[in-house]
Amino acid sequence: MTPELDTTPAQPAAVPVTRRRGLGRLAVIAAIAGPGLVAANAGNDAAGIATYASAGSQFTYGTLFFMVLVTIALVMVQEMAVRLGAHTGKGLGALIREQFSLRLTALAVFCLLLANTGLVVSEFAGIGAAFELLGVPKWAVIPPAAILLWSLVLFGSYRWAERIFLLMSLAFFAYPIAMILGHPHWGEVGKHLIVPHMEPSKDFILLAVALIGTTVSPYMQFYAAAGVVDRGAKPEDYRLIKLDAVLGAVFACTISLTIIIATAAVIGGTGPLNSAAQAAEALKPVAGQNAELLFALGLIGASALAGAVVPLSASYAIGEAAGVERSVSRSFRDAPLFLGLFTAQIVLGAVVAMTPVDVIQLLIGTQVLQGLISPIVLVYLLVLTNRRSLLGAAANSPRYRIAATTVVVGVAGMSTILLVQTVLGWFGLG
Repeated sequence: MTPELDTTPAQPAAVPVTRRRGLGRLAVIAAIAGPGLVAANAGNDAAGIATYASAGSQFTYGTLFFMVLVTIALVMVQEMAVRLGAHTGKGLGALIREQFSLRLTALAVFCLLLANTGLVVSEFAGIGAAFELLGVPKWAVIPPAAILLWSLVLFGSYRWAERIFLLMSLAFFAYPIAMILGHPHWGEVGKHLIVPHMEPSKDFILLAVALIGTTVSPYMQFYAAAGVVDRGAKPEDYRLIKLDAVLGAVFACTISLTIIIATAAVIGGTGPLNSAAQAAEALKPVAGQNAELLFALGLIGASALAGAVVPLSASYAIGEAAGVERSVSRSFRDAPLFLGLFTAQIVLGAVVAMTPVDVIQLLIGTQVLQGLISPIVLVYLLVLTNRRSLLGAAANSPRYRIAATTVVVGVAGMSTILLVQTVLGWFGLG
């Protein structure tokens, strides 16, 4: 037996050290890359597309500089989230439970659940709107879609399903092409990308907060940290993790900018969007009469992806905060809270989405809610990444702390302005 064990071909495998290290690095990249990209695609969901398209149709290029600032904010926020996951081996929900009081933990959990429930509703509304573009009523599509997503997570391979959703959402790559073929005024585009532009109107503030909400969405931070932990990443993997987070954030915002520009070039200045069909108009330069079909396919893919990822992220975060079993591979008996929350969000989202609501207003309104809640979640994230007792040398440096604080204060300031305007409007003073 011993000679047989000693005759393994160890020497040939050990000779190409450089190649072995290269393959090892590729393996690490393959194992880690994903949370940033998945969050980016999920962020460009039904509500996101509606918000970006409405920005272009309502204010043409006026929100471009604001989106540049939002891009910087998203890069910093996602980097802090994955840094926490890599250096602590714990998700954001678990860290909040350990580092804050019970009341503050309950506040974070409530905000996330509230925001994510609204998002799930918007995802199913997006699926319904997409099929209505194809002539299929939403009541005939939303229930089967909900059952399919629920079944894929509970009984199938979620990673396999995720690849399908990502493939379908690639249809939104048509927006960069549509942007070019739409012949935008490039001088105006360049000007608005680098020159600050702000309008004191309630509509502009409302849309600005919605842009924050759909881009720096609270669930993304929970998902990013949990994704890193799920992949078993360690502090030494942080460089690759950071690269994935940064590239994912930049990718998401690049697509967002092209949606705004494409929409502005084709239907800019026509006012707020009133339907998904109107949003599809921006794809006509590249798809012609098939614009609605292309838009519908992309909307279905992106909404289905987010429709699974968003409720899962909330279930994971709440499971972490409660310190209970949380795994898709477990049964209801083993993980009743985790799978029960996922099921409840799917059911509620599908039921509300079938009601006679204004889809576009629902989608944008959901993102406004996200924008109002984002500052609360970002405060938790900022405090955690500032603590050297938790991260040691990986904690925020003084300069990074100032920059991150500026981001949080800026987001909170926009949300506060919207709240004040809304309250004044209730009394006829807005």
